[in-house]
Amino acid sequence: MVTTDTAPRPRLTVIGTGYLGATHAICMASLGYDVLGVDVDRRKIEALARGEVPFYEPGLAEILASVTTSGRLRFTDSFAEAAAFGDVHFVCVGTPQAAGSSAADLTYVDAAFTELASHVTGRALLVGKSTVPVGTAERLAALVAGTSPAGAAAEVAWNPEFLREGYAVEDTLAPDRLVFGISSPWAEERLRAAFAPVLDRGTPLVTTDLRTAELVKVAANAFLATKISYINAMAEVCEATGADVSLLATALSYDSRIGGRFLKPGLGFGGGCLPKDIRAFAHRAEELGVGQAVSFLREVDAINRRRRTRTVDLVRELTGGSLEGKRVAVLGAAFKPDSDDIRDAPALDVARMLHEAGAIVTVYDPAAMDNARRAYPDLAYAPTLAAAVDNADAVAMLTEWAEFRDAYPAALGELVAQRRIVDGRHALDADRYRAAGWEYRALGRPADPRTVPLVQDVRDRVRAAEV
Repeated sequence: MVTTDTAPRPRLTVIGTGYLGATHAICMASLGYDVLGVDVDRRKIEALARGEVPFYEPGLAEILASVTTSGRLRFTDSFAEAAAFGDVHFVCVGTPQAAGSSAADLTYVDAAFTELASHVTGRALLVGKSTVPVGTAERLAALVAGTSPAGAAAEVAWNPEFLREGYAVEDTLAPDRLVFGISSPWAEERLRAAFAPVLDRGTPLVTTDLRTAELVKVAANAFLATKISYINAMAEVCEATGADVSLLATALSYDSRIGGRFLKPGLGFGGGCLPKDIRAFAHRAEELGVGQAVSFLREVDAINRRRRTRTVDLVRELTGGSLEGKRVAVLGAAFKPDSDDIRDAPALDVARMLHEAGAIVTVYDPAAMDNARRAYPDLAYAPTLAAAVDNADAVAMLTEWAEFRDAYPAALGELVAQRRIVDGRHALDADRYRAAGWEYRALGRPADPRTVPLVQDVRDRVRAAEV
């Protein structure tokens, strides 16, 4: 077994300083490594060099300030400098969905490996962290060996990332597991040395081949997406039958085989990973001749998209059947709280559909306002929660920020024109809102539980037991 205490600490480069790359570079420098961040976008690396994180991630700016002061982290746009500096190179560039296709666009990954390899003259490890279709790493290994002056001494490995936006620092410094996709004992030794402080904390490590390492991330995302869409499919059934999906989810969560994580009904998933990754996974499976095995992912995607349309329907129902000229406050723009990421954000997609249906939409988000304005300039934006709901005919809570969860229903009620709210995330206390005179709606829950005797009886018995 290779140990972490005998190998010399390698110097690291991180190719690509977007969300994944910047977080990885900053956190690895905080562990004591000498790190060089590389990006072709000079504005991005100049901002990072000044101590400015170009996206919202709790805690990251403070760590960046510490490591830049220490001198352990620098930035450059030179691949030649990176090749001369680093022993282990982490490639963290994006793999967006290809235009006009469900496939992953590997343009940036191919370019990064090719450019870096062309400057590598000695033994080095090039480690992919991007989410890619299975088989990509082996193709890149051949490309690197044929491009690098070092030939086969420039080796490729894969180390998939599992970052959750809003928890990226924690997930980098104290991950729930590490996965090393390798082709040689030397690659394992180099990766162990690159993650020595993390491994020394007892972090579980799975060492595997390249193809399995590539599959881990997409398989995990496919499973999570399926679990989210499953409970939202049950919400559709509940809407048709008058059942309550929140009580259903609670009951299911007590089953140890199922558990409660990601079993929360609502508006569904978005962001830069789950939607594109499940589509690319299904596309790659079709290419491999096993598309039928993951055909369910297309329905997972479809269920997720239907939740957005159904949320618009709920707002329309609240406003009397027509959205034309109705003032709707949309609370949330980011795809999840503690993030400013609006990629495939359900909240903004709903805001767009409301606007196209004739509603006068005003959006407020604690962190994602600038990004939202750039992407959706036709929408109106408010500087505060109070300003957003002022004189609104309906409120749609679509990203579960603490500011929205903790707001006082009575106080909000003094600001709106009509006390009507759609809780797109099942994050609000429905009883508190109804007690304050609000008409409350949520996906998969009865419009008024008092009209469903069984549901009201269950709630009454739960309250009696609590007393």
